Amino acid sequence: MRKTTRICAILLGLSVLIIGILSLADDKNRFEISKGLNIFATLFREVNLMYVDEVQPAKMVQDGIDAMLKNLDPYTVFYPESKIDEFQMMMTGEYAGIGAIIRKKEEYVVIWEPYKDSPAHKAGLLPGDKLLAIDGEDMKGKKVEEVSSRLKGQPGKELTLKLMRVGEAKPIEKRLIREVVQLPAIPYHGMLGSKTGYIYFTSFTDKAAETVRRAILDLKNQGAESLILDLRGNGGGLLDQSVDIVNFFLPRGLPVVSTRGKVKQWDKEYQTRNNPIVPEMKLAVLIDRTSASASEILAGALQDYDRAVIIGERSFGKGLVQTTRDLAYNTKLKVTTAKYYVPSGRCIQALDYSHRNPDGSVGAVPDSLIKPFQTKAGRTVYDGGGISPDVKVEPEVYAKVTQELVVKDLVFDFVNEYAVTHPSVAAPALFQVTDEIYDRFKAFLHARKFEYETASQALLKRLEESVVAEKYHDRVSGEMEKLKAELGHSIDRDLDLFRDEISRVLANQFMERYYMQGGTIEYLTRYDPEILKALEILADDGVYREILR
Repeated sequence: MRKTTRICAILLGLSVLIIGILSLADDKNRFEISKGLNIFATLFREVNLMYVDEVQPAKMVQDGIDAMLKNLDPYTVFYPESKIDEFQMMMTGEYAGIGAIIRKKEEYVVIWEPYKDSPAHKAGLLPGDKLLAIDGEDMKGKKVEEVSSRLKGQPGKELTLKLMRVGEAKPIEKRLIREVVQLPAIPYHGMLGSKTGYIYFTSFTDKAAETVRRAILDLKNQGAESLILDLRGNGGGLLDQSVDIVNFFLPRGLPVVSTRGKVKQWDKEYQTRNNPIVPEMKLAVLIDRTSASASEILAGALQDYDRAVIIGERSFGKGLVQTTRDLAYNTKLKVTTAKYYVPSGRCIQALDYSHRNPDGSVGAVPDSLIKPFQTKAGRTVYDGGGISPDVKVEPEVYAKVTQELVVKDLVFDFVNEYAVTHPSVAAPALFQVTDEIYDRFKAFLHARKFEYETASQALLKRLEESVVAEKYHDRVSGEMEKLKAELGHSIDRDLDLFRDEISRVLANQFMERYYMQGGTIEYLTRYDPEILKALEILADDGVYREILR
């Protein structure tokens, strides 16, 4: 009953807050808001008191809030007190825990990858370690979120983990101390050859700009005359950090991004404030379909000023700005308050959440409404659908057999088994999947009785079922057998046919196991098509200048 009283107080506090915020609205709007909140509060009270079974008041309120915000956009989010740590991690990249990626595998959650120098790494946790118990509590059947909440908590507290490890006959026990873990904004940076620096940049947290600045200066001191800034997979973050990073390459006093919203206080223009640190260094920026928000501000501003060659795929298309509002009882609201516009004047928002389809789905901005804009040098760019690269590179599409090996965790399992008898492998710059390793992998798959079905085989199976049901089978049985023979596949044949791409996937897993995330990225730089294209363009001054002209 005490919890219910507290929730009612929260609702009342929210009501007062919302009414206060909207005090400038007209009388009709104020009445409708007051009326709706009063109905919600009385409905909640009656259901909580009268419903035949016990209800969960906190969950009811959370579900109601989530359903209300879901009709707006996916970026307007309510954070209850229990999820404030999640919010802080998003802003700062910090959280208190053991420092490891975990995933569900069958009945248990397993360690997927410890972060370098984290408590998990220091305690000797390894990929594939199955979490049987935490401080004596059985973890069988627990969801990832439940296990994660038990691993996170007060820094300095000791945890006891009971693990089942590949290669061990009995469970083992590990003790470790929770620490404040800082997720790196730059997991890797280094030189690609003697003249080109490379930075893999993952998130715009509150220290991102300073981290990027240090990486640029380090590469410059190593002799870098050109730079590749890799924003693939970077979902964005803090807008001001993107403005500061743009400033590393562009002079003081230039507009980088402007925001416009319903409330005039969110209409702002952000400009570069300092002298650049590398105003002349040749620059290539890599983007893909998951590069979003602050990543798109950075790429879009550099493109609009013809300062960098943008390479890869069209970016995600998130042109919306969120602001954080503090609410009662240590809760927060992250709410979309404005759209942003890069220097050419374009907004790159791809989905129109304000005009939903009749079924509730969200449509993309139609081609008829997409407008052309001009960069500083007069190149044509467009709004309404992310940042289009100057040089498009199609992503590699893996064969079905490769996809199945990854989805079924067979690559992960093989490398973990291999590591039991091989404590080290060659460094990322030298590692190769040898014939011996690949033959051993094939034997491992045979022992696991690996099978998979292609899309063509699945369609053929459904066709055969329809043929039998409709009594045409006797007439077309010969043709059906021929199709089966043509569309059939051999595991060994496919493993040989697609060896190159399977070997790259294997190598990535080896690097992750032995050298963690930094090693994986370093190995990636050896064959990645976008990186190779960037190196090619940066090495040819004429081509580089022609693209930006």
